[in-house]
Amino acid sequence: MLNYLWGAMLLVGVVYGAFQGRLPELTVVALDSAKDAVSLCITMTGVMSLWVGLMEIAQKSGMIRQAARKLQPFINFMFPGIPKGHKAREYITTNVIANIFGLGWAATPAGL
Repeated sequence: MLNYLWGAMLLVGVVYGAFQGRLPELTVVALDSAKDAVSLCITMTGVMSLWVGLMEIAQKSGMIRQAARKLQPFINFMFPGIPKGHKAREYITTNVIANIFGLGWAATPAGL
């Protein structure tokens, strides 16, 4: 449903721009936005690669496991329906730890 909504808004915008005689301006804005999107993706890829790599090192060194043990009372309180030993607990704990360490974008893959 959302795809149709976005498609309709895009189509209405293009048609409105055509009726107003501003298609060249619309084209320039579309190309600038595409350039900004590519730049953002490249920036995010670099930053996320760095932080995800650091989180992987922390996981292999045992830092995540130690922090997870200390966070278990909080995780038990926040998510009582998830059984102990479930894989989701590990991902939730990793996400919380990434947020505590201030890793920003690195918390996103762990949360997903």
